[in-house]
Amino acid sequence: MYKPEYAKIAYKLCLLGKTDREIGDILGFNEATINGWKKIHPDFGQALMDGKELADANVANSLYHRAIGYEHPSQKIMQNNGVPVIVPFTEHYPPDTQAAVRWLMNRQPKLWRDRPSEENADTPTPDKIQVDVVDASIKDSDGEDSNAVPE
Repeated sequence: MYKPEYAKIAYKLCLLGKTDREIGDILGFNEATINGWKKIHPDFGQALMDGKELADANVANSLYHRAIGYEHPSQKIMQNNGVPVIVPFTEHYPPDTQAAVRWLMNRQPKLWRDRPSEENADTPTPDKIQVDVVDASIKDSDGEDSNAVPE
């Protein structure tokens, strides 16, 4: 039986990243019941949507800051002659390459894809090219170094 407080609980569970199935398990109902409630109780459906969007936005924001690097004020607690001293400082976090690549692969997949896209699947893979390295000091028929720069 649906209770109005389920909307608030579902919203908070979505912020924790819970799926509809997990929310159902926590509330003691199956996923089909949760899906039905979304249709019958607009407040419940909206709570799920709002919680998931806010959670996704928070994660995207964190990933973005991790990708570009960030800083924040912090404090260190030290001792001076047995007396605690709080020293403020700015903590720096450098950009994270993996976070930046992940962000770009999702936001601009045509430019940053990891493997060929489906639309380019018919494009043949070029043949392998073999390069042979030869001795650069080959002498010409006069015994001169053919690679020598003329004076």
